[in-house]
Amino acid sequence: MTTFYLIRHAEPRYDEVIERGIYGMAYNFGKLTDNGILQAHERGKDPSLKGAQIIIASPFTRALQTAAIIASHLGLEVVVEHDLHEWMPDINPNSDVDGEGAFEAYMKYKGKKDVKNLFHYETFDAIKKRMELVLLKYTQYDQVIVVSHGIAISTLTHFDDIIEHCGVRKITL
Repeated sequence: MTTFYLIRHAEPRYDEVIERGIYGMAYNFGKLTDNGILQAHERGKDPSLKGAQIIIASPFTRALQTAAIIASHLGLEVVVEHDLHEWMPDINPNSDVDGEGAFEAYMKYKGKKDVKNLFHYETFDAIKKRMELVLLKYTQYDQVIVVSHGIAISTLTHFDDIIEHCGVRKITL
C-alpha cells in the first residue's frame, strides 16, 4: 500500500495578477504570500514527510511554488500532474462564469450537479475520479507527497473537509 500525504498549497496572493488585469484561468498565476512561503518551509521540515520518495503537484503556481519549497528541504523531484489542478467553476474553460456563485451552488448541492443547471461546475465525482487516476499512477512508491488544492483534496477525504493552507491529510491506496 502507498501512503499519500495530501498537502494543500500554502497561502496565495493575487494582487499582481489583478494589477495586470489577468482573469479567468490565468488568475491561477498568483504566487505565495510571504506567510505562505514560511508555511511551505515549515511543512518541508515536517518529520513525517522524511520517508517520501517523490512529490507530485498541480500545475497551478501556488501549488508548484509550495511543492518546490518542500522539495528543497527533502531533496526530492517534483513531477507536475495536470489532473491535480483546482476545482473548475465551469467545465467550459472559455466561459466567464460567476466563480463565487458556482462555488456557492457546488457547496449547496454537495458537489452534485446543480439541479437548476445554472452552473456547469466540475462535480465532486469528476474531481475525485481525476484525482484517484493520478494517484494510482504512483502506487509503486511507498510514500508520495501530493501538493494540490482544498476542494480537490477533500474529494479524497470528505466533502466538507476544510483544509488549512499547507495542511496535510494522509490516505493510503
